Amino acid sequence: MASKVTSAVMRQGLRVLGVAIRTEKAVFALAVLASAVYGGMTVASAWALGWATQNVVLPTFAQDQVAAGALWTGTLLIVGTALLKALGVAGRRILAGVMQYRMQARSRRDVSKQYLRLPLSWHHRHPTGQLLSNASSDAEAAWAPLAPLPMAVGVIVMLVTAAIAMLFTDPTLALVGFLIFPAIAVLNLVYQRRLSPLATRAQQLRAEVSEIAHESFDGALVVKTLGREDLETERFRRRAHELRDANIAVGRVRGLFDPMLEALPTIGVLAVLAVGAMRLSTGAIDSGDLVQVAYLFTLLAFPIRALGWVLAELPRSVVGWERVQAVLEATGSMEYGSVNPGPATTSSAPAALEIRGVSYSYGEAEVLHDVTFDVPAGRTVALVGPTGSGKSTLVQLLARLVDPGTGQVLLDDVDVRELAYGGIAESVALVPQQTFLFDDTVRGNVALGIDAADEDVWAALRLAQADGFVARLSDGLGTRVGERGTSLSGGQRQRLALARAVVRRPRLLVLDDATSSVDPQVEARILYGLRDAAEASTVVIVAYRMATIALADEVVYLDHGRVVDRGTHEELLARCKGYRNLVTAYEREEAERAAIDVLQEERDGEERDVAELDEGEEVSA
Repeated sequence: MASKVTSAVMRQGLRVLGVAIRTEKAVFALAVLASAVYGGMTVASAWALGWATQNVVLPTFAQDQVAAGALWTGTLLIVGTALLKALGVAGRRILAGVMQYRMQARSRRDVSKQYLRLPLSWHHRHPTGQLLSNASSDAEAAWAPLAPLPMAVGVIVMLVTAAIAMLFTDPTLALVGFLIFPAIAVLNLVYQRRLSPLATRAQQLRAEVSEIAHESFDGALVVKTLGREDLETERFRRRAHELRDANIAVGRVRGLFDPMLEALPTIGVLAVLAVGAMRLSTGAIDSGDLVQVAYLFTLLAFPIRALGWVLAELPRSVVGWERVQAVLEATGSMEYGSVNPGPATTSSAPAALEIRGVSYSYGEAEVLHDVTFDVPAGRTVALVGPTGSGKSTLVQLLARLVDPGTGQVLLDDVDVRELAYGGIAESVALVPQQTFLFDDTVRGNVALGIDAADEDVWAALRLAQADGFVARLSDGLGTRVGERGTSLSGGQRQRLALARAVVRRPRLLVLDDATSSVDPQVEARILYGLRDAAEASTVVIVAYRMATIALADEVVYLDHGRVVDRGTHEELLARCKGYRNLVTAYEREEAERAAIDVLQEERDGEERDVAELDEGEEVSA
């Protein structure tokens, strides 16, 4: 079984290398040529050393002098081969690096583009840490063998050239030395069988460690507030220790076999020297021939190790390649039509929205069922419903983050699936529940990729009731807000996110409980501003507060993924018991919380009065 697994990994690894070679033909050919020059010059240096021994060194000992011509010839041979060898090394390493980094960059770009093509439903099924690993460590591992590959191909030339040179120099010594090759082949085979499963496991664990680390960092607030630091540390420690142990196991196998692979050519050298000494004593060969053959055998360890480096990286390469290909071959990418609603930079009328028989499921769980309603252009509609009624899923459908299982979402009587790529972004802006800000300036976070003038940014900030606090920041629009906007409060982050949507002048603005962290008075001013703006949008807002809902022209009440009722806020209060219970319960909770705050303030005031009275009595005394 292990043999079959190793053979399969080897075949798959060679196919991966074939992909790289076909993709970067010219670079690979030049790298192999440079490596072949290195290999050829390495063999030539052995011949040059043998020539210098025979024609320079030995005559010097025998005659106590050397001819100037022979000395210069020997020097030029040795220096010339060394220079060509150095050029071969430089060319091989540079071009191999170019090939490797190009393939890694290409894989990362392809993976990133695929992430953008795949729908949100696919992303829901894959943890963020895994996606980061696919684009980073997996792409890197997939092409790791490319660094030693040109060298390995070049040293094959070196091995063949060395074998031919040894046969021409002295066939008997060559055959003696060649006896070591079967032992090396068997040792390499055992080496790969032992190493392959260990290296595969280590690469898988690298991805898992990355996933856990990202999850812990991304949930830092939850980890801190719930006191889970020790548990998260322990979870990470266990998997990190598994990775450590897997890498140690790989290192042990390499530590065992690398010295053996290094020793076998040395044993061959000793055998050659032993037999060569006897042949030298009988006059069958001269000293230069013996030095040349022995030196060639000392070089064999390096080519063999170079081949071993490629073979050792193949298991990791196969794992990385398969994980990258799983992303690139994923299905479910969104298709786009050819209808273009117009450029986002021009003013346009509010959009008319219609939902026809929309249903949506997460696996077997249906969250929306036959949802039908319409929003006339320029109107504000509130989506209201208990937790789990499908409101957030519905707003994702409106922004076409996902497509419905059945039914249609129509924008001005056009199915959003027929809009051209970028058409949704030109007409629809979504402000989600979870606000995300980049580690950038206020202006960068609001404009975010569009060429908006400062006056447009300030206008959007005013509409979002954010201009006041932005003006008080140290550098105004140029103030950096920190990672995820950590220097701002939750309400300030929500207002910047709203300004980011408004500055694009959307024809349809979708707010998924996007003002929950804002004071009710500020929220009311924002919603009035959206309605009264010169370039007003059609607004769909997921809301809970009665004051917010009352500002809407109409309310759509959802429960268990269905539209239960629709009408004005007053109409639903009068006739829909579920709606009435929901919104009044929220208002009661808000009132109770406000009453508790008032009582707490009164209690704090009484305590301050008592403290001041005590302090005054002490002063009088």
